[in-house]
Amino acid sequence: MFPSGIIHGKQDLQAMNASSNGYAGAGSGRGHMERSGPLHRKSVFVMGGARSGKSAFALKLAESIGGKRIYVATAEALDGEMDERIGRHRKERSASWETVEEPLDIAGKLSGASTGSVVLIDCLTLWVNNLVSSGLDDGRVVEEALRLSEAIKGSRSSVIAVSNELGLGIVPENSLARRFRDLSGIVNREVAGACEEVYFVAAGISLRMK
Repeated sequence: MFPSGIIHGKQDLQAMNASSNGYAGAGSGRGHMERSGPLHRKSVFVMGGARSGKSAFALKLAESIGGKRIYVATAEALDGEMDERIGRHRKERSASWETVEEPLDIAGKLSGASTGSVVLIDCLTLWVNNLVSSGLDDGRVVEEALRLSEAIKGSRSSVIAVSNELGLGIVPENSLARRFRDLSGIVNREVAGACEEVYFVAAGISLRMK
């Protein structure tokens, strides 16, 4: 059960705003809606647990597409452990990758990518953490997720987004952890709906879900 005060995704956000802007959403139509704007080459969402092999799978997939390679890193080296993790991921990438560090505005970075590029975003879970840590409330975090979803749909580049699946374990005991888990689930759901392909990775094995 979601804790009180959590915005539960696109429909709830539309309902929340209906009284102020006169707009009543007709449902998200995830996976089946007609996409407007310029057609993008490929959009893929990859999720899995910690050390599942999801980043390695996404990297291999991205390098099979071709074009200019842009790695959007959402992690910040705030301590020694995270600095080590960032270094390990950096070593896994070849010199052909351009790395862009962006903890917050990944939709803006995606919109600015050149036509025909392949953009790998790793990862959305840390991005949600950054948004929450910056002081955004739940509604604003969902708005950012919807903005990213629209950027994916309208991108002229191939887009691969990586995220953790946090909802398969026990319910966290504290409210902040439950909030983070719930918001991560909402972000995953919205981005998965915006992408043409969705993969779940466990124990180094990928399963196509969409």
